[in-house]
Amino acid sequence: MAKWGEGDPRWIVEERADATNVNNWHWTERDATNWSSEKLKSLLVGLSVDNEDGMVEVTEVSKVEGEASINNRKGKLIFFYEWNLKAVWIGTSKTGVKYKGTFEVPNLSDENDMKDLDVSVSLNKDEPDTPLTNLMRTKGVEMVREVLGSYVGYLKTEFTQGMILPTANGVAKPQSTSQSKAKLDKAQISSSSSSATPTNTGVKIPTCKFSLRETFLTSPPELYRTFLNQDMVQAFTRSSALVDAERGGKFRLLDGNILGEFTELVPDKKIAMRWRYNNWPCEHYATITMTFLDLSSETELKLDCRGVPENQEEQTKEGWKRYYFQAIKQTFGFGAQLF
Repeated sequence: MAKWGEGDPRWIVEERADATNVNNWHWTERDATNWSSEKLKSLLVGLSVDNEDGMVEVTEVSKVEGEASINNRKGKLIFFYEWNLKAVWIGTSKTGVKYKGTFEVPNLSDENDMKDLDVSVSLNKDEPDTPLTNLMRTKGVEMVREVLGSYVGYLKTEFTQGMILPTANGVAKPQSTSQSKAKLDKAQISSSSSSATPTNTGVKIPTCKFSLRETFLTSPPELYRTFLNQDMVQAFTRSSALVDAERGGKFRLLDGNILGEFTELVPDKKIAMRWRYNNWPCEHYATITMTFLDLSSETELKLDCRGVPENQEEQTKEGWKRYYFQAIKQTFGFGAQLF
């Protein structure tokens, strides 16, 4: 046993007013159960799918049993969640007849892949047979899995803010988890660059900036609305999206692969945001500014991007061109012209 005062300095907790663990050495845990319960309900209620037979909508989450927590050990986040869910769906046929059923998710947990998640759909016993049950078992189940995947993404990003604390030299370690499937390049941590990181506990990495210009055959107001209207965003991304179109509002696109926050909105003229790919180092955001120039019969969009990780520059450029610019043109018929 070490003598008093001669122990490993990593175990020594300095006296601090905020009681922070120095160097993130000590184990800390945050209970995410209540937050997760509310998040799961908000994501599932209102979920809907439709086809030629009618529409099915989730109207109530009747059971949310389980727990969730996040542990931080030496700057590494370890996620645990296990849930048993039951929800009510109502189907409405093209003739206006309504049907009621339920679906259950017996084991949403960190041990199961989302694509293999068991979702059991049933029609209430007193209801007559309807093809809407099959709609819920196919497209509905697919959408439920997608939304529950979004919950996991929110748990690992939105809820974890502030859990990676500064180390002794003032630089935070990037988040890593035992379940991360993204293979991130090992970036040189720098303490000199601050423009790429939104808070003083963010990850410092080598970054770059670039600009793109694109012309769309539509008006500035219509193009501006395309980026902010949730239904239009879901249309051109062909996936579920969450878009809170106001200053400080959050967005989440492409099955949770893109997320961020709007920092400035000037109607029909400018959109500024904090923006990131989900596999970037935790809490690292690029700054995106889009300006809309009226060219009479068309609109020129200028995109300025700062704070992109150097090893992600080409991927980010191609992502904007493919998943935003080209997708918008193909979906809404706004033409195609690349610069």
